[in-house]
Amino acid sequence: MKKVSLTSRLLISAAISAALAGCSSGPPVPDWKMNAQSSIERFEAAYLNGKALVETSEFKRARDAISATGKIELVARLELVRCATRVASLVFDDCGGFDQLNQDAAPADRAYAAYLAGKAQAGDIALLPEPHRAAAGAGSEPAAAAAVAAIKDPLAQLVAAGVLFRSNRASPALLATAVDTASAQGWSRPLLAWLGVQALRARQAGDTQEAQRLRRRMDLVAGKDSAS
Repeated sequence: MKKVSLTSRLLISAAISAALAGCSSGPPVPDWKMNAQSSIERFEAAYLNGKALVETSEFKRARDAISATGKIELVARLELVRCATRVASLVFDDCGGFDQLNQDAAPADRAYAAYLAGKAQAGDIALLPEPHRAAAGAGSEPAAAAAVAAIKDPLAQLVAAGVLFRSNRASPALLATAVDTASAQGWSRPLLAWLGVQALRARQAGDTQEAQRLRRRMDLVAGKDSAS
């Protein structure tokens, strides 16, 4: 069975995670867990590939499945999963769905929400999902970029890069890592966002040739004819 991303597995509950493991022993997995799993997979993939309508539909299905348990903390974690895909794509809207459930969220989830918003405090770092701790605690841009490059899961890597960008700590090395990761996964939405940042910086530096090259890449991803 296909697994959801590391970011999702770290944020949704242990109960859901157990279901995702596909254990053959024990009682049958409840339908809500299986439905949530498949919809989480689909809404993440849809968003990262620029399919907004599919993402909206699949997210609603996942939320409805988890809401049936009456466990507010699980719905709050699902909202964070959705917000993380936005940060990975440099979309920095408020995480309104989580904010509405904040008072019932676990401390680790509130810490992660602060992290996604670029507002994590020193005490939040130990509560973050393990792959994000080194980047969050890095003392310099080179150290932060190296920490992000060491993250194995591609979505978690892009989320960490997005947080650093939001915090004005995005070095050229970090941008290159994010572009390479999004490109390798074929995720058009974050790839366009990160290429756009590279193109802007090249233009600001007076490197017109590089800016034009990056724009051609963006046109290709967006399905445009760069010669027109």
